[in-house]
Amino acid sequence: MRLGLVGYGNGGRHFHAPYIEAARGIEIAGVVARAEATRAAVAADLPGVPTFASLAEMLEAGVDAVTITTPPATRRELVLEAIAAGVHVVADKPFAPSAEVACEMAEAAREAGVVLSVFHNRRFDADIRTLAGVLQSGRLGGTWRVHSRYDLDQPDELEAGPEGGLLRDIGTHLVDQLMWLLGPVESVQAQLDHVDLPEGRTDAAFAVALRHRSGVTSFASATKLNHLRRRSLRAYGSAGAYEVESTDVQTDAVFAGKRPADDPVAWGYEAPEHWGTLHTAGGEEKVPSAQGSYVEFYEQFAAACAGQGPAPSPAEEGVAVLEVLDAARRAAETGETVHLG
Repeated sequence: MRLGLVGYGNGGRHFHAPYIEAARGIEIAGVVARAEATRAAVAADLPGVPTFASLAEMLEAGVDAVTITTPPATRRELVLEAIAAGVHVVADKPFAPSAEVACEMAEAAREAGVVLSVFHNRRFDADIRTLAGVLQSGRLGGTWRVHSRYDLDQPDELEAGPEGGLLRDIGTHLVDQLMWLLGPVESVQAQLDHVDLPEGRTDAAFAVALRHRSGVTSFASATKLNHLRRRSLRAYGSAGAYEVESTDVQTDAVFAGKRPADDPVAWGYEAPEHWGTLHTAGGEEKVPSAQGSYVEFYEQFAAACAGQGPAPSPAEEGVAVLEVLDAARRAAETGETVHLG
């Protein structure tokens, strides 16, 4: 598959390119990059890969698929342009400003007969994969509730304005992870904490409670302005509990200059000091880390485009996540529980 990367900012450079490079069956066919400094970064990181001034120019040169990783405000138009050209698409998150807009893009992809996947890469994190294994083992008994906390000390990286905010940013990942683990959501409660910025009122922290159709309740919370840095997961069941304080192991490795292609077998495992603990009647037990690898997302995507399996986080699942986020906003505004159809 010849895949073009549209955008080479922080997302394209650190969260996409290293994993596309390592994925079997995919070649980076080009990068849309306009600024001279960005083109220089592409030349340094991806020697021999051509750059293009626009998506239209890249499509004319010929690609099988594209990843859209430009700012969210540009996403809808670029995704629809790629779909209209008959190429498969990976859309970065947030997929769309609302579920309604996401439905439009999903329908366009269906009509064109192309694969449209949302980059819900956090399904491929080591900590969530380890928790999934614990739940599937049955050692917790019947699952009661799951708590997901992700606090970041990144006040300068808050996406400001009414179209930004932390719920659309980190909230997209946390809600998607919980839906991937526990199934569809039937009701939502939420609190959003806002700050007034020059770009407009912006949610800078959130806490949401999700009631899943499976009967399990989950809780997700995150901050960016409170000078905390903590990633934790807890799960409670009829036979025990599981807890972990983890790291962003893949991202930390990439920013340290490592690449998944260098040693794919060893990539993406939490160090033993960050392993979670299972608490049962038999006592406490450390649970070895499962492997996390965003490379798997791209390999699944390539296989789906070749008609060899389901797409990772297809557009319909992206729509479902946005329906929950939209409901969370309504719940925060009204103070009421919002029920989903």
